[in-house]
Amino acid sequence: MAASWFAAVDNYCERIDASFWSEPLNAVTNAAFLVAAAYAFVRWRRAGGSDGGSLWLIVVTAIVGIGSFLFHTVAERWALLADVLPIAVFIYSYFLLAMRRYLGLGTTAAIAVTAAFVVFNMSFERLWNSIFPNFTLNGSVGYLPAAAALLVVGVLCLRKGEGAVGRALLAAACVFAMSLVFRSMDQALCPTLPIGTHFLWHILNAVVLGILMIAAITRGRGADR
Repeated sequence: MAASWFAAVDNYCERIDASFWSEPLNAVTNAAFLVAAAYAFVRWRRAGGSDGGSLWLIVVTAIVGIGSFLFHTVAERWALLADVLPIAVFIYSYFLLAMRRYLGLGTTAAIAVTAAFVVFNMSFERLWNSIFPNFTLNGSVGYLPAAAALLVVGVLCLRKGEGAVGRALLAAACVFAMSLVFRSMDQALCPTLPIGTHFLWHILNAVVLGILMIAAITRGRGADR
């Protein structure tokens, strides 16, 4: 591993030095992801324990919590990958599941739409920065496509008659919007709020993932075809 991967990363108000526990709130609040995964696992077992797609989401959610904990304690470039990659895996996995399970697309169509979303998501931040170079939202721009996807798919589910799922996705979109606000304002509040607001991003995102996992479990595999 190149030496640059061990470079220190200091992106948040709470971190004041390079020590392991310099971000106690940002680190400890990752337990919320483990709580969400554990609760979803209990619901998954009660639902029969045979839904592989939902189980995958539960496992990824737990890994999100572990990876984010590593980043907010070790705080080196390699740990940043441990933070962001599991989040990306959850987003793309859930999008594919939604295309199949909620909107009823065939396998080929669902994969094609998901691939298009991946390309859009990966190019969105560069496009945004070319138009709004001074409006970076503290690095939160890359999550805007995921927020938009929750809204669009939620509305499509309502139109398709998937009322419970549609309402769940729209509720998740609202909570996610709040979490993005807190993530975006973290650095701006450093002078007046030294602990920052990033820890609220963790707590609210755990709620978002919990809502999404329960929706997938409740909907079940009956729509996968």
